[in-house]
Amino acid sequence: MFTNKANKIFQDVINTYHILNTVEQPFENPYDKNAQRIEHLLYRKCWIDTVQWHYEDIIRDPNIDPVAALQLKRKIDASNQDRTDMVEYIDSYFLEKYKNVEVKKNAKINTESPAWGIDRLSILALKVFHMEEETIRENATKEHRLKCKEKLDVLLDQRIDLSKAIDQLLEDIVSGDKYMKVYKQMKMYNDDELNPVLRKK
Repeated sequence: MFTNKANKIFQDVINTYHILNTVEQPFENPYDKNAQRIEHLLYRKCWIDTVQWHYEDIIRDPNIDPVAALQLKRKIDASNQDRTDMVEYIDSYFLEKYKNVEVKKNAKINTESPAWGIDRLSILALKVFHMEEETIRENATKEHRLKCKEKLDVLLDQRIDLSKAIDQLLEDIVSGDKYMKVYKQMKMYNDDELNPVLRKK
């Protein structure tokens, strides 16, 4: 199953990040860009998500310096763009992989592309990791740890269901029962011509 591979890679990314546990650490992709393209993309995607997760923690510090907060907001904006780009790269991989599939006349389209499902799976891996941390945090109350254990159980169920749904979608695409149609995100706020504030500059 595809998601078995994806979930393992996401776990490897998150574990690797937390060895140093800093947003300033260098990124190194262990997968070859050409020979292991999908693995390379999945690893990069989850790394972006992991760093941004911690950006979001930092910027919520009530005592953060305003100048530092603005700089961090710019990093979050850039990270969001990178995240969207990676989703589109992953979908491009699937479009190329399944380009010769004969689509059935009664084939249906899904509400989201495979890569946007994978995007949610990557974020879910981060939720699982950090919720699990809360279940064993020694300076937390027993009540807090128990509540977090209940939430963790839900997240784990959600990952099973989402993984099944993604694998089923890919199987349906392979069989021609569903087809992919990808729309570029066309984000406007980063574009010098489309964002009226940037256009004035």
